[in-house]
Formats: sequence, structure tokens, C-alpha cells
Amino acid sequence: MRIKENEGKSLASARAAFEYENLRDERMEIFLESLIDPLDSLPYLRDLEKICLDAYVPVIRKPTQRLLSFEMRHLKPKRILEVGTALGFSAILMAKTNPADCRIDTIESFDERIPKAAKHFEEAGVSGQIHLLHGDAGDLLQDLIGQGKTYDFIFLDAAKGQYPVWLPLLKKLLDPAGLLMTDNILMEGDIIEPHFAIPRRNRTIHKRIREYLKDLTTDPELSTEILPIGDGIALTVKNTNP
Repeated sequence: MRIKENEGKSLASARAAFEYENLRDERMEIFLESLIDPLDSLPYLRDLEKICLDAYVPVIRKPTQRLLSFEMRHLKPKRILEVGTALGFSAILMAKTNPADCRIDTIESFDERIPKAAKHFEEAGVSGQIHLLHGDAGDLLQDLIGQGKTYDFIFLDAAKGQYPVWLPLLKKLLDPAGLLMTDNILMEGDIIEPHFAIPRRNRTIHKRIREYLKDLTTDPELSTEILPIGDGIALTVKNTNP
């Protein structure tokens, strides 16, 4: 009986610790957002964020918003590629927070999102900077390579299962001095779990993201840093002397 009581206390303690950590993380995010929120000066984007959340359309998280806008202000990239437009939130954020006269090519495959994203670009006053590409990302990346294009900055936030397939193409499109930023590489923390512990419907994505991370971190032509913010960010550059 005592063993069961101790087990129950241990489980209760672990649950309490988990809840405390979650609460602490939430408080930390509220605190950081009170210091730096790129949407403070972008009311249109704050409204668009709510539209995305209400419609269950993916939108980058607050820590990712801060990092992305920081990279725009610091790097001032002029040629930007985004894979995964959704409703246009992150493309607009990049256009609005980049002090350089930048050009953004953004790729989206879902038919119903294309006119909505185009409408949001127009309303935000950035349609002249953003070229919306509609179709399969793999095919369009090949087309961009064929056109001889390269990019100072690439933001990857699309179908996670395709990341390792697209990486060789993204390497060709990334300028030697450019930066590749990949979102959602920690899978809500599931990336550290063994394959059998992942729900069956997510196992393929789990496997592919692990494969992508291995490719990023073992490729002698690349250097990558993983940031455990938001749902995980990978920052990748090309090595000058691989």
C-alpha cells in the first residue's frame, strides 16, 4: 500500500512540476512580448494574425515573429524566398520590417489560400514587393533554379515531410552569404521522442524532420544552429571553406 501511495505522490509531484514549467513559460512569453512585439506598429498584421488563428490556418508564433523581424532589420536581405505562404502573414511581416527595398518570392500550393493571400498583400500595401507563386513547391524550386535565381534569405515553413526532399534545392538557391531559417523543427517537443511513442499519423513527419535535422547538421557544406524558441528554429548558412 505504501508503495502505491509513494507512486501516487511521485506522479502528482511530476504533474505539478510540469504545470509549473508550462505556467512559467507562459509568463516568460508574456514578459518578453511586453518588451518587444513587432506587431505594435503593424495593426493590420495583428488583425491578420487573429484571422489566421480563428480559421485554424498556421501562423508563426510570437518568438518566431520577433526573430524574423530582427533578421530583417539586421540582415536587410534584398532577395527573399518563402516556402509556405498560408494567408501571407510572415511575408507581410518580412516586407514591413525590412528597411531594404526587398523582393519576396513566396510559394503556396493550396488553391483556396492564393486569392486570400493576394488580397492581404494588396490591403497591406506590399503587393508590389511580393511575387506569389502557386503550385507544388518542389516543381517551383526547380523552376527558380532553372532561372538562375539565388536568395539572401530563405524562410521555410511548409509541409514538414518534404523538408529533406527540398534541402538540396534550397542549397542551390541560397546565396553563399545567405541565411536559411526553418520553422517548426521541434514538433511541439515530439522530436526527442522515440518513433514508437509518436502517434501513428505523425510518424512519417517525425521521421522526415529528424532526417532533415541530421542533414542540416552533418552536411559539410552547411553550418546550422538550433534555437529552442517557438516550436524550434534552425538557422543555416553555407560554409565558406567546406
